[in-house]
Amino acid sequence: MRLLSRLLPLLVLLAPACVPLGTPITDPNAARRPATPGQVGTEYYADKKLRYEDYIYDPNVRTVLCYVPTGQAGQVFNPPVVPLSQGQSPVLEFDVLGGSGQRLTAKLVHCDLNWQPSMLTDMQFLSEINEQLINNYRPSVSTKVPYQHYQVQMPRVRLSGNYLWVVQGAGGTPLLSRRVLVFEEGAVQIAMKQGIVAAGQEHYTLQQVDFGIRYNMALVNPAQEVKVVLRQNFRWDNAHYNLRPTFVRDAEQQLDYQYFNFENAFPGLSEFRFVDLRTFRSAGAGVAQLDASTTPRAALLLPEASRAGERYTQYDDINGQRLIESREYPGDPSTNTEYLDVTFQLSAETPAAGPVYVLGALSDWQLRDEFRLTYDAEARQYRGHALLKQGYYNYIYATQTPTGANSVVWEGSHQETENQYDLLVYYRPPGTRTDLLIGYQRLDVNRRRP
Repeated sequence: MRLLSRLLPLLVLLAPACVPLGTPITDPNAARRPATPGQVGTEYYADKKLRYEDYIYDPNVRTVLCYVPTGQAGQVFNPPVVPLSQGQSPVLEFDVLGGSGQRLTAKLVHCDLNWQPSMLTDMQFLSEINEQLINNYRPSVSTKVPYQHYQVQMPRVRLSGNYLWVVQGAGGTPLLSRRVLVFEEGAVQIAMKQGIVAAGQEHYTLQQVDFGIRYNMALVNPAQEVKVVLRQNFRWDNAHYNLRPTFVRDAEQQLDYQYFNFENAFPGLSEFRFVDLRTFRSAGAGVAQLDASTTPRAALLLPEASRAGERYTQYDDINGQRLIESREYPGDPSTNTEYLDVTFQLSAETPAAGPVYVLGALSDWQLRDEFRLTYDAEARQYRGHALLKQGYYNYIYATQTPTGANSVVWEGSHQETENQYDLLVYYRPPGTRTDLLIGYQRLDVNRRRP
C-alpha cells in the first residue's frame, strides 16, 4: 500500500477515461527477426528512424557505454538499472569520430513494458524540460584516429518503468539510443534461485532460474496483470517473456514460477572469450600480432576454434562486457585511448548454416555488419575486421538463424558456467496509462568465491 500512496498523485494524472486491463507482454525482438538468414544488418546505418532499443544510427558513433557508476575502477559495465530514488544516476558516454565537436542533445522517452512509447506527457515523468544539451565533451589526446568524447548524466524521473535515452544531432536526427530501467523499491519481494533442470542431456547444458514474487500491495488479478521478463547477462536479445506463474497463493500474496519445459531455462554456454587490447607495444592475451605503424593501429587476434563438444573450462570473465583502458598513457582512458583495427579469426572446416558474427556488448548484442565474418574456403577460416577502442573485451561467436543468434554451435553449453540473471517485474495499476517496474532482482549462478 505504501507504493500506491506515494504514487497516487501521479496516477491521478495518468488516468484516462477508459483503459483496458491485461496488456500482454510480447517479445520485442520478434518483429525484427529475419525470415531468412542473411537479412539482418545489411542496411544497419541507413534507416534513421528511431528504434526503441539499444541502437547506433551513425557509423561515426563508437564505444557507447551506458552504466551506473560505482566509484571503483573497472566497474563501468554495471547495467543502467536504478531505483526510483536514483541515489546514483546512470551515465551515458560515447565517442564521435572526427576532429571537431558538434551540438548534441539528449532526451528521455517513457515506454511501456513492450518498449513502445507510452501515452504520458514529458511532465508526467519529468520535473524539467525534456532536452539535455550535452556540454561535457572533449577531444581525444594525440590519437591517430581523432574523436570527440561525450558524457551526460540522466536526469531524475518521477515514475518507475522503461526509459529510452536518445541522443540527437542537428535537426533531431537520432545518433544513438539506450534502454534504462528505473524500479520501485519495497513494492514486492523477489526470491530467485538456481533450479534443477529435470531432463536428460539438458541437465548438463541448461541453467534454470526459479523465482517467487511476494507483493505487499493490493494488486488486481496479479496472476494475469503482473508481467515478468527474465534476462541472462543483461541481454535483451534472448530474454524470456510471457512467463506465467505456475502457483498462485492468494492468502500469502505470492506468485511462484517453477517450470518443467525449459520456459525459464537458458543455455549456459561457456565462459566468454576474451582479448586484451589495452596496449599496442606488446601483444596482450589473445593477440597474435600488432602493427603500430598503420592508421589506425592494427591488431591481429590469435586463430580460434569452435568449443562445441569440449569439456567445460573455468576462468574468470566479465560476462560479455568490456573495459575501456590504456596501459600506454596514465590519466583518463576516455580521451587518451587509441582505436585499433582488430581482425578476428575463427577456424571452421566447412561454412556454417548461416552468417557468422562476433557477439557481445561490443556489438550491442546485435548481429551487425561490422562484426560479420567472411569465410575463406582455402584457409578454412572465418575472418572479419572491427574498429575497437583500446580495452579488455569479452565476446562469443554466433550463427544467425531465423529465430535469432545461435552461439551454442560455436561455444558449446555447460550448466557449470558462471552467468548473471536478473528479473524485471511490471504492473499497470487499474485506470492508468503506464506500466510500472515494481520489482527488480539479480542472481549470480555459479558465482566464484573471491
